[in-house]
Amino acid sequence: MSSELKKLPAESFERITIDSSHSERIAKPSLSFWQDAWLRIRKNKAAIVSIFILVFILIMAFVGPMISPHDAETQTITHANLPPKVPGFEKLGFLDGVGTMAGKEVDLYEMKKVDTYYWFGTDGLGRDMFSRVWEGTQISLFIAFMAALIDMIIGVAYGGVSAFYGGRVDDMMQRVVEILYGIPTLVIVILMILFMEPGVTAIIIAITITGWIGMSRIVRGQVLRYKNQEFVLASRTLGASNPRIITKHILPNILGIIIINTMFTIPGAIFFEAFLSFIGLGLQPPAASLGTLINDGYKLVQYQPHILLFPSIILSLLMIAFNLLGDGLRDAFDPKMKD
Repeated sequence: MSSELKKLPAESFERITIDSSHSERIAKPSLSFWQDAWLRIRKNKAAIVSIFILVFILIMAFVGPMISPHDAETQTITHANLPPKVPGFEKLGFLDGVGTMAGKEVDLYEMKKVDTYYWFGTDGLGRDMFSRVWEGTQISLFIAFMAALIDMIIGVAYGGVSAFYGGRVDDMMQRVVEILYGIPTLVIVILMILFMEPGVTAIIIAITITGWIGMSRIVRGQVLRYKNQEFVLASRTLGASNPRIITKHILPNILGIIIINTMFTIPGAIFFEAFLSFIGLGLQPPAASLGTLINDGYKLVQYQPHILLFPSIILSLLMIAFNLLGDGLRDAFDPKMKD
């Protein structure tokens, strides 16, 4: 053994030194919370498709009325109840202006001597459905986003204060929530709309009266979960004030849950607005929203199905896309919630 050791070269016993600046270097680039979430959501094909659908609808809601050759409010009685007609589709057998009259299929544009195109057809007053559908989508989205924003602000503030301070404050605030939660939402909404002048403002207020309760309960549960964690207790021990603890430690940890819940609130507000307008408690004519357009269309579904078809498709796409995007964000922000 000693002879074998003598044969080893001196280089085998040299000391290896490592630069301290590279000793703990991470070879793989570090990712922030938002970068990591984006990488996860990119793998969710349904969420990515939903993003493209929502972006397209949002763009068309503002651009659609401008690119249409017809105004949404102009009434041309001689052009009433025309089916959709799009340039270049006449020879394909659809969107060619052919409708049913007295049990026979006829070219209504030819019969009424209409030399212009209505891409989504016209309603009973001769108004362009293309412009009305996109203007209605714009109003429905505005109501939904405003209602969701107000729900988020009130819900986060109410639930956060209730959970953070706890004790008697929490007991009193939660009793108020339980009283409001026990009253049927539809009853409160109908009473509010009956006392207020029908319009966009009335619908937003009606939706947000009880809409924030769900957000406040979720935020309260999350704040109760984090307010006694070690990092919060350490910050409090070091003398951090309550506003700093809330903004710097608790709120960033529950931000993902807030965004996810808001994404599920938006389609609920869209559907609720459509429901109120459909039963006649929402927007009043001649104002257009997806609900009022569907209300006008279902009465003529046997004779003029295009009036119901297009707003129903857009409403369905909005509901499906927002829910799929909400599912994707839930999995991206908190993969443990998927289990």
